[in-house]
Amino acid sequence: MPGTPIVPTTITVHLGRPAANAQNVTINFKDYIKNVASSEIFPTWPESALRANIYCQVSFALNRVYTEWYRSQGYAFDITNSTQYDQAYVFGRDIFDSINRIVDELFNDYIHRSGAVEPLFAQFCNGTTVTCAGLSQWGSVSLAQNGYTPYQILQNYFGDDIQIEQNAPVGPNIASYTGYPLRLGSVGNEVRTVQISLNRISRNYPLIPKISQIDGIFGVETQDAVRTFQQIFELTADGIVGKATWYEIQFINVNVRNLASLNSEGLRLEDVAKQYPGVLKEGSSGNGVRVIQYYLLAVSEFNSFIPPVTVDGVFGPGTKNAVIAFQTFSGLTPDGIVGNATFYALFYAYAGIRRAIPPTIPVTGAEPFPGVVLKQGMTGRSVIQLQEYLAYLSTFFPGIPIVTVDGVFGTVTYNAVRAFQRLFGLPADGAVGPATWNAITEEYTNLRAGAQTLPRQYPGYPLSQQTTGS
Repeated sequence: MPGTPIVPTTITVHLGRPAANAQNVTINFKDYIKNVASSEIFPTWPESALRANIYCQVSFALNRVYTEWYRSQGYAFDITNSTQYDQAYVFGRDIFDSINRIVDELFNDYIHRSGAVEPLFAQFCNGTTVTCAGLSQWGSVSLAQNGYTPYQILQNYFGDDIQIEQNAPVGPNIASYTGYPLRLGSVGNEVRTVQISLNRISRNYPLIPKISQIDGIFGVETQDAVRTFQQIFELTADGIVGKATWYEIQFINVNVRNLASLNSEGLRLEDVAKQYPGVLKEGSSGNGVRVIQYYLLAVSEFNSFIPPVTVDGVFGPGTKNAVIAFQTFSGLTPDGIVGNATFYALFYAYAGIRRAIPPTIPVTGAEPFPGVVLKQGMTGRSVIQLQEYLAYLSTFFPGIPIVTVDGVFGTVTYNAVRAFQRLFGLPADGAVGPATWNAITEEYTNLRAGAQTLPRQYPGYPLSQQTTGS
């Protein structure tokens, strides 16, 4: 649950109660919703009632997937077909034509509360033999017959503060655990997720010490908080976030926030998201454009449907065409404009690629951006990579100070980053985001491949009175 929701291409259903010895089936998410809708509601109902119920069914399932409700408890599935716990799914059943048509339209639309990220746990029941705090299925029929729209039906049961998220990005159902442990010195968005979760959990379990700075850096404070959490929940108290600890943190965080209930306190966008640079479109320029171009270029290397782009900070026709291709592939409105939904869909497409790359440094190349902005005070493997690249570049660009590869982003590394940024026309803030990382690794890769500038050849950066060299 480290990011904004993505509608999974597939979902794994357990054909029984959670602890029952029953079959697991993995099916297309859209087909799953069609089956549930055909099993839960009648195709002859008014269309407003059908749509309101399908919104609930999508949101309910997405809440289970997004919170990793079952997987965080050690189960190998996303949801069950037991109506005591989840919603009905009848393996192999026929699908009604009216249901088929509506689900094709609504399968990646879900309900959430205003200001909250997670899909609403849109509980529902038939409203006759069984009643609940959520939507009444037969009650929705009566409201539809009285002229209520689907949204008005949902407001009647869930309140006026709900919103319908439309055309959410669709992608692989990727587990939130990275596959490698987080420990002292680790950096990245996964560390930030752990820090935010532990600080929230500590409100209910005050023995867990607060982490004073949520910065994505696994320091001593984070280690102490992890170790205390592990002691409370009877895990190996080693201060390392492996798979068991990651999912226990996930499960307890979901429970203390009530994310899997109608009374959820809500997960805020700033709790989960990378920084969104604002709307970008043809004619835009600057560092934000460089960031999306970097992500597009990385994704295009793994997806031939998306044309490669030049990372130059200028949103021209080539960038627009690549954005349209990405939007089309992702099921988003293909307008060539990078708004909030497109930006996060692009980031998480990139993050999925980044996660699939083994944590090793290529001999002649460079790794992609690690997913978190590197800045002064950070430590860890990504800082070591940065320092190795800068140390190599300093042998070709005397204006870049020589850094020691020690994994500590200190003053010398900061000055080396700023010197590089000045040489290559980037904002000289000393922080390494996607645009600066791309420029550093691109120059490093070119030089390692033998693309050194020759005598009297333009070096690729502006010369000024302050430029030094031999």
